[in-house]
Amino acid sequence: MHTYFDETIEKSDRASLRDLQSRKLITLFRKVYKHSQFYHRKWKSAGVIDSGQVQSMEDCLQLPLTTKSELVQDQEESPPFGTNLCIPVNNCVRMHQTSGTTGKPLRLLDTSESWDWWLKCWAFVYKGAGVSADDRIYMAFSFGPFIGFWSAYEAAEKIGALTIPGGGLQTKARLQAIIDNEATVLVCTPTYALRLAEVAAEHKIDIANSSIKKVICAGEPGANIPSTKKRIEDCWGAKCFDHTGMTEVGAIGFECESQPVGIHLIESEFLIEVIDPKTEKPLSEGEKGELVITNLGRYSMPVFRYRTGDLVKLNFTPCDCGRTFVRADGGILGRADDMFVVRGINVFPSAIENIVRNCPHVEEFRMEIFKEREMNEINIKLELNPSVQLPDVISRIAQSIVDDLQTLLLLTANTTIVPCGSLPRFDMKAKRCVICD
Repeated sequence: MHTYFDETIEKSDRASLRDLQSRKLITLFRKVYKHSQFYHRKWKSAGVIDSGQVQSMEDCLQLPLTTKSELVQDQEESPPFGTNLCIPVNNCVRMHQTSGTTGKPLRLLDTSESWDWWLKCWAFVYKGAGVSADDRIYMAFSFGPFIGFWSAYEAAEKIGALTIPGGGLQTKARLQAIIDNEATVLVCTPTYALRLAEVAAEHKIDIANSSIKKVICAGEPGANIPSTKKRIEDCWGAKCFDHTGMTEVGAIGFECESQPVGIHLIESEFLIEVIDPKTEKPLSEGEKGELVITNLGRYSMPVFRYRTGDLVKLNFTPCDCGRTFVRADGGILGRADDMFVVRGINVFPSAIENIVRNCPHVEEFRMEIFKEREMNEINIKLELNPSVQLPDVISRIAQSIVDDLQTLLLLTANTTIVPCGSLPRFDMKAKRCVICD
């Protein structure tokens, strides 16, 4: 029995969805053209000197693409919030910012209306995973300026679920809170889901037989990587659900209970495009390209044709769950700017993680890219489970990972076994790929 936040919209036929998007898009365009100095300048320089020139979705798809660097530069030139603000600052009730892992953080403001839109998008995420008012949701994160878990926390109210905050607690204390309060749903990054499992094993806390039935992962890729998802599910004895979103865009998509079918993108709230990241030309269904998003309900600080940098392959085939929302097969497949080249082989960190996580003995890992004789080389540091002690066993594990990387990715890599607990642990976005000087 599948659950929905808005069953009528989620099961709409393609024509009805397109019509809904078109009406929202044109309404938003006219408001933004009038009130956003950033977009008014941008569109005027592209030849749109009157809002009447844009009358349809097709017209909107001819507008120039937007990049994060443009928005960051705008805020640097007009601090602190830039000129892409369609309402007075004193009408805003929320301020969040990007994590800054790919550069200078970008600040985003929301009114009550646009924040309510954010929460509605997260309600789609919860219902897609079958979360209901009977659930108790444990939020295993600290309350900082990052938007993802704030929206997850407050959106739980929309479906009537009990929320249990874990902000400020140490990992062991969070585990105890999960057990004591009989939480049924865990929300955290995939990295932290595994960190919780690691600490649980150290303290002999049986999380596989706890009350947790579902783990919803957000904040970073990982839950879409098959071996990482499986490890989370094995550790927790629970179903793992992936979610994708961006501070500057919104809560874009969710995984439904008909796994594995990919990520449903919430087309009632976003206009979805996929382009070739080099030529910027549109791609067809099934072609891997860069996801471009226009959010249709965030009037306070909207983005039009925003280049996310995320790589996806779209699938319009109706899902077994009954939803007609387009799916991103395999979720986010990587980032256009994450790929690196080792000895002529194009490699994405997610592909390496899928192989490394498939080894049950690996607790943590780190990829280090360095130059040798003018060519990129890679060394993967492996932190093994403390139970693995025999030198010949350790050697076989390291060699098996090297062999799998060569067989599956044609990647020649070195591995180094490092002491237990020596690699960094992460509560939020993990940074496991490092470029060494």
